[in-house]
Parts: sequence; C-alpha cells; structure tokens
Amino acid sequence: MSELRIIISGGGTGGHIFPAISIAGALREIRPDVKILFVGAEGRMEMQRVPAAGYEIVGLPVRGLLRPLWRLGNISILKDYLRSKRMVKQILRDFQPHVAVGVGGYASSATLGAAYELGIPCLIQEQNSYAGLTNKTLARKASKICVAYEGMERFFPKDRILLTGNPVRQNLLNESLSREECAAAFGLNPSKSTILLIGGSLGARTMNESVIRNLSRIAASPVQFIWQTGSYYKKEIEQLIDVKGKPGNLVVTDFISRMDQAYCLADLVISRAGAGSISELCLLGKPCILVPSPNVAEDHQTKNALALVNREAALLVRDADAPEKLIPLALETIADADKLRRLSQNISAMALRDSARIIAEEVIKLAKEAKD
Repeated sequence: MSELRIIISGGGTGGHIFPAISIAGALREIRPDVKILFVGAEGRMEMQRVPAAGYEIVGLPVRGLLRPLWRLGNISILKDYLRSKRMVKQILRDFQPHVAVGVGGYASSATLGAAYELGIPCLIQEQNSYAGLTNKTLARKASKICVAYEGMERFFPKDRILLTGNPVRQNLLNESLSREECAAAFGLNPSKSTILLIGGSLGARTMNESVIRNLSRIAASPVQFIWQTGSYYKKEIEQLIDVKGKPGNLVVTDFISRMDQAYCLADLVISRAGAGSISELCLLGKPCILVPSPNVAEDHQTKNALALVNREAALLVRDADAPEKLIPLALETIADADKLRRLSQNISAMALRDSARIIAEEVIKLAKEAKD
C-alpha cells in the first residue's frame, strides 16, 4: 500500500504507554514512511512521554469513572467522554487513519469507539492476565485482540485473539553490558550478589516500609541492594535514612534512569506485578519476588503474579505481609543458587519475544485488508 496512517490511543500509566511507543517504533521499522498520531488524555503522563519519544499526540478531556458508579461526579465525567468522542471523530476525519490501535486507558475507549462507528478497523492490545474494563468493552468492536497471556478467551472472542506478549522498552535488552560496568554505575561490587527493589516511577509505600523496617538485617547481610524509592517518597525516605543511618551495602535512589544497567546487575528483583514489569522480567529471565499492588482495578496485579507463581516462575508476597516477610524472603532466596536457577529457567520459558513487531505486522495486515 502506498500510504499508511495509524492512530494509537491510550495511556495513563507506563504500563500502557511503553507498549504503545514500542508498537509505534516497530511500525516505523517496517514502514519508515508511516504516519502515526497518538491520542491521549489531557493531564496524563502520555502527554509528556509520547512527544519525548518523537511522536505527535492530541489530548482529550476524558477521565475515568468514579467508584461506586452512581456517584454524582460521574455525570460530568460522562459529559467529558461524549465531548471527547465528538472531538476524536473530527480528529479521525482529518487524519483518516487506516487502523486504530488501543492499548488501554481512558482515551482509548473514546478513540476506538469513534473509530468503529466510522468504519475504521480496530486492534486492541491487552497487557494483563485479567482484562481491563475498557478493553472488555471494546472487544466486540475490535478486528484483532493481541494478548500476553493464555486463556484470554474468557474475556474476548476466541477467533480474534492473537497471543503476542507485551511489547517492552527495547533499550532494556542490551546484551553488550558487562556486570563490571553496571556495578561501577551504582558504585557497587560486581562480585557480590545484588537485589534490585523497584516500586514503579512513583514508588510503593509498602515496599519502602519493608526496607526501612529491615535496615539492620540488610546491613548485616553479605548482599548489596539497589532501592528505587520513587519520586513521591523521596523526601520522606531521605529524612528516615538520616535518622536511622544508611547501610553501606544499600544504594538509595528515587529514580533509575538506566534500568538496563540495574537489571543487568540484579541477581534477584523485587517488583510490583504490573504487566509491563512482568514481561520485562520474563524476557530478561530474572528471578523475582512480586508484590502485587492492592490499589488497582479488579486486583489484576495479583492475577498477573499468580500466572507466574502457578508455573513456579516467581515468588509472591502479598502487600499486607511485605513489611514483615519481604526482605527475609529475599535474603533467603538469593542465598539459594538452585532456587534462583529454577526461577530464572521457568520465567524465561514464559517470555514471548518480538511482541511489538508481531503486533505491528498485524496492524499493517488490517490496513491492507481495509484497502482491498
């Protein structure tokens, strides 16, 4: 086909944005002449992350519904949704995309709903093992549904499902890094076992509390730690560390800019159970302890984690148990070479590779079918 124009919509969290940008990158690799327009939600992180990645984005005044659904505030949210749908219909008429791609999040509901009404083929990408409300609603309108877990026919029409895995940040798969180089970047010893603890860009209060409560145990261990506290908790953690003292084997940072180096050095990773994080851990074959966030819709992080735990590919500590159990379990696990090896083998076996390219090829196929 002579021209290719694609709309990609969704966001709100890195778990939606990173896959969207990866799909866009794969489309550009296959078709350097492709025209891509992102549609996001005003005030959400995609409005900064997408332009930083080199793509144009348009924002909609769309917001998520309040719980419970009968709250009065949902009246204005519904009005904003209807206004967003009118706005996006005009965007679609002006841009004339061949395919609309939805990755989840507030904006994708309005965008793909409008695209379907205008006869534009739609593809949705569901990152989690338990489908989100937006994608469950959009499924009947989608020509193709790309998923990361088996058994998703309980949410979506079986004949439209394609098991692709989740696209991840490609810069994490840096095979040229050496352990010595990565240790030097954090001021650590390359010959010592290393635990990486990450709670996401904003951090996770319970995981941070787990470290604070166990500073003496960490200090007494032969293991070294990299602890990403998250920007939201930066000042609070700095004050606590000043009072309690920082162990010499603990690196404390609110944000890790080179996650490829952190992953390279880590012998064990402690993480939330977001779909994107799990996909990265699978591709990198990293032994991990997952602490699902309790503050997500339909407890989907626990379901993500159990998909690995049931295959002996990860360990799980519930958020409420983390302050007491997390660090002791981490120290016990990292001392068990056989367990680390089994976890690594089992999580690697769950990796689905080249996800972004496979999805991009499906998008191009849909565009060709629409033009024929």
